[in-house]
Amino acid sequence: MRGGIKLARTFCFLLLPTALVTLSAAQGGGAGVGNAVAAAPPLVRENATVKVAPHTYVIPDFEVGQVPNVGIVVGSRATLVIDPGLGTRNGETVLRETQKVSKNSEMFLATTHYHTEHTLGLGAFPSARYVNSKTQDADFVQGWEAHAKGFASRTAIHKDLVEGSTPRRADITFDSEHTLDLGDVRVRMIVVGPTHTRGDTIFFVEGDNVLFAGDVVMNESFVAANQGSSMSGWLAAFDMLEKMQPRVIVPAHGKVGDGALIGMNRAFMLHIQARVRTLKTEGRSIDESAAAVEKEMQARHPTFARLNGVSGAARAAYNEAR
Repeated sequence: MRGGIKLARTFCFLLLPTALVTLSAAQGGGAGVGNAVAAAPPLVRENATVKVAPHTYVIPDFEVGQVPNVGIVVGSRATLVIDPGLGTRNGETVLRETQKVSKNSEMFLATTHYHTEHTLGLGAFPSARYVNSKTQDADFVQGWEAHAKGFASRTAIHKDLVEGSTPRRADITFDSEHTLDLGDVRVRMIVVGPTHTRGDTIFFVEGDNVLFAGDVVMNESFVAANQGSSMSGWLAAFDMLEKMQPRVIVPAHGKVGDGALIGMNRAFMLHIQARVRTLKTEGRSIDESAAAVEKEMQARHPTFARLNGVSGAARAAYNEAR
């Protein structure tokens, strides 16, 4: 089937008209994206790694809040781990899962953005080299501490995961793009922010045609736009990513999908942009416009998560509207 992903036998497939969704038949995939299991602890699941392409593996988040979809790319010489989770405990789980699919001694780390649930697991990989853009590294310096404190205040397990871990800075930095050769497979790293954050970085596994899209492309969820987002920048990112023609798209959170997700997300953003332009022309304020568009989008997609992202996207569109 078009855009299908071959996973382990414990997984079944459902091809929706707009995206490919993976569901766990053996362990329970949890509620829909719009209803993440809030009570579940933010722990990466062990023995859950699935192969989505010849060199590429994913540890799904099972739609548990504050758990990322973890990426593992295995070459003949080295291995890359993307977004190793919240805290050393999660990072150690990711390391064990990585060792099941790779015997490489050389290892690299990367993150889609600086937020705590993506970066704090890095401490479990002391001998691996962390590759990061200068922009994301600056985001980390400016915002990581406040973000970590916010996470630590959520529950006792969040506090333990954050306080029992050590933040880590990059070993290798690049400006806007970097290609990592793992042997027999290369991974392109490209900064696409300001979208969810200034330093949002995507990872495209060449040959496998797998895109780790971070929070830039989502599945059954609105993108997480905020006061620092750029509507024009986000639309430009969609254009660039679509040219890559990814077969598989792994968002930072939620269900893995196919290349159709880019067009879906673009359609959401273009609709928000057009509505905001109309409302601004009618004399509506930025607050009124954001509230109106948020209400409309919620009515259109009542099960989608990140409704606050609609408001952020609307505000970005309002500020850019002429």
